[in-house]
Amino acid sequence: MVEVLRRHKDVGIIAPHDVQFQKIDTRLRSKHPEVPQSTFLLNGDYYASVLGEELKTRREALEAKGIIPGIAAIVSTDDPASLSYVRRKEEFAKQIGIRSRVFSVDNNTNPREMLELIEELNNDQTFHGILMQVPIPPHLREYEAMMRAALNPLKDVDCMTPENVGRFYEGNPRFVHATPGGVMEMFRLSGIKTAGQHIVVVGRSNIVGRPMAALLAGKDANATVTICHSQTPDIAEYTRQGDIVISAVGQPDLITADMVKEGVIVIDVANNRKADPTRKNGWRMVGDVDFNAVAKKARAITPVPGGVGPMTVAMVSANTVLAAEAFAA
Repeated sequence: MVEVLRRHKDVGIIAPHDVQFQKIDTRLRSKHPEVPQSTFLLNGDYYASVLGEELKTRREALEAKGIIPGIAAIVSTDDPASLSYVRRKEEFAKQIGIRSRVFSVDNNTNPREMLELIEELNNDQTFHGILMQVPIPPHLREYEAMMRAALNPLKDVDCMTPENVGRFYEGNPRFVHATPGGVMEMFRLSGIKTAGQHIVVVGRSNIVGRPMAALLAGKDANATVTICHSQTPDIAEYTRQGDIVISAVGQPDLITADMVKEGVIVIDVANNRKADPTRKNGWRMVGDVDFNAVAKKARAITPVPGGVGPMTVAMVSANTVLAAEAFAA
């Protein structure tokens, strides 16, 4: 059990008082020297490691029943960001003892072959989770809905099938989308309370914004939720009211310091490349938030990279363990 030291008691943030956390926090703060010590950095690498330890325990219980959780990733993209994401998910799975295999599909693959591969994995009992990585090649996109529907809902660990999406929005989810689920796990592990809070979600995508809002407004989180998007006339009018602001748009510096109130908690989901002539590669990774400026007003904030990203990766394994547990029941 991790010994903890409570800070910011009004919102319940827990600052872990262990060596691992202190090392990661010190390393992270060295990259962001302008962030005040009073601002809590929500460190996704640390929380993902804590979740990983929980998943190891559950995996060991499954192994005692002769079941090793397994995940298959169907990769049909050459997008560097997507491939990096797949590698990180594979690495995390292996760290906690989950079987992981990538099935690479080239640009010559036709829809029938994709459907045959999905059916093969549906019937392979060594895999309890199937992930179809997006984006898929242009020549297959008109068949994407068909491919999603072809996935076995019991193995659909990214919540893509019509059945699982429907269960999710009716409040009876089999699985939770990886990024919103990762944010909810970060709230749980850091002690952040959502009940009674006004949470502003910026972005309405089907994989982050909408499911994030649904989770927060549900009976487990009990938050009051506002959704803003590209057609919201004055986003700042709403974000200034937020006790917690979650941005998932993909636009650097969208959320500036004048758009949030003092003591806000900021969750930055986005990953954007921003030009930076001081870097060897000419760019750096940023989120939607003007990090250094907003951090001076925030009670807690996620950095990019190192915030939500590791939690998204971890949630794919968490859903796979959940699927294996359902298989074993």
